[in-house]
Amino acid sequence: MKFSELGLSQSLLRAIKRSGYEEATPIQEQTIPMVLDGQDVIGQAQTGTGKTAAFSLPIIEHVNTKDPDIQALVISPTRELAIQTQEELYRLGKDKHVRVQVVYGGADIRRQIKSLKQHPQILVGTPGRLRDHLNRHTVKLDNIQTLVLDEADEMLNMGFLDDIEAIINQTPKDRQTLLFSATMPPEIKKIGVQFMTDPKMVRIKAKELTTDLVDQYYVRARDYEKFDIMTRLIDVQDPELTIVFGRTKRRVDELSRGLVARGYNAAGIHGDLSQDQRTKIMRQFKNGQLDILVATDVAARGLDISGVTHVYNYDIPSDPDSYVHRIGRTGRAGHHGMSLTFVTPNEMDYLHEIEKLTRVRMLPLKPPTAEEAFRGQVANAFNDIDELVAQDTTDRYKDAAAKLLETHDATDLVAALLNNMTKEAASDVPVKITPERPLSRRNRHNHQRGNGRGNGHYRRHRDNHGRRSNYRSHRNNDHHGNSHSSRHSFSIRHRKED
Repeated sequence: MKFSELGLSQSLLRAIKRSGYEEATPIQEQTIPMVLDGQDVIGQAQTGTGKTAAFSLPIIEHVNTKDPDIQALVISPTRELAIQTQEELYRLGKDKHVRVQVVYGGADIRRQIKSLKQHPQILVGTPGRLRDHLNRHTVKLDNIQTLVLDEADEMLNMGFLDDIEAIINQTPKDRQTLLFSATMPPEIKKIGVQFMTDPKMVRIKAKELTTDLVDQYYVRARDYEKFDIMTRLIDVQDPELTIVFGRTKRRVDELSRGLVARGYNAAGIHGDLSQDQRTKIMRQFKNGQLDILVATDVAARGLDISGVTHVYNYDIPSDPDSYVHRIGRTGRAGHHGMSLTFVTPNEMDYLHEIEKLTRVRMLPLKPPTAEEAFRGQVANAFNDIDELVAQDTTDRYKDAAAKLLETHDATDLVAALLNNMTKEAASDVPVKITPERPLSRRNRHNHQRGNGRGNGHYRRHRDNHGRRSNYRSHRNNDHHGNSHSSRHSFSIRHRKED
């Protein structure tokens, strides 16, 4: 459906066209008319489905630019998501001259107070910092017309429920409330019942969450083998812009340091970094100054990054929904993407659970050899050299080049250039990655399926000793079995659907 069919004003349609949007996504198509009509809406949708524009466009449409009061409030779980939401609201509301402000922790509150005196009509913020401003009376919510709870399940997981309730209680009872969440645990439904009026449900089905533009593969490997395999894959595949997902902060730190040690242009983000560090790294990645971003799920939640060509799941996620969030970073805006998931022998049941949710079979890849990785590096160097030779800024070096050719063999010179442009063999640069326990093997017989998923995580099972355990926190090391199946090959072999 075209945006022009959704009842939006011409100034907004111009902003939409300028932003590069063409047709409304499913959640935009279903949500925008209901929000314009003043209804409360619960939207179940993953990041990357266009939900920010789904609530931003009707909010901007409703804003009265002559009213200096805050008319809309968007609550976001993380600083990164809050900043991105503010940027999109500003971009879409520019023609209408809508004033938008963002507040979040880790930044100078005095500077935020000064900005709030400019009377923003739309305010975006994280729960903790919003409460700080409310306690200081630097933010007043008496005239809020629309309240948005974005990534509600993530705010719940981060322990923000009390903050959210306290903020909501300071808004007018007759406000419009919009709630967006990737999953719908009972606590989220309770918020809907308690704080919303006859909310309409918009749910993007699983088949709409993954795109045909993302090729999905897996590599079966033990934990200690993953890093060498991943760097060889990077050498062979030569991704333009890559996100690597790790399960823990320690994992992210070790992976990013290891990649840099082996000559890759990489950096990592997680919750322990300062806001300035995270902002700097994200700016570098978006501007193409970084090739590889290593991140935890929480740090990457809500990041809107265009141009990502590859997603590597160094650790298989602990629930299927997280997998959908991860691969949603690539294959956007009509561009092709690729995801690759490392799976230990013990974790194959988790991979099958992900396949049930996405309704897509991942294809097996056999890891490339050291020789294949070397050939990949050389091929990439050829491309770089072709680009260098094509530049018209090399004329002043021709005399120096001629002198070099008088004293050196041409083949030796080119070999030295290639050696300088390629990385050392993985075995020459040892990297230590602390082993993580693989996720526990699922017990198929005792698993209660229901809809195939629990509330954001796998259901509990009994371990080998009969104890109750949870897949998120109890994992077993795998010490036996071959690391790679002989049926896997580096050339992709398709498997038939069941």
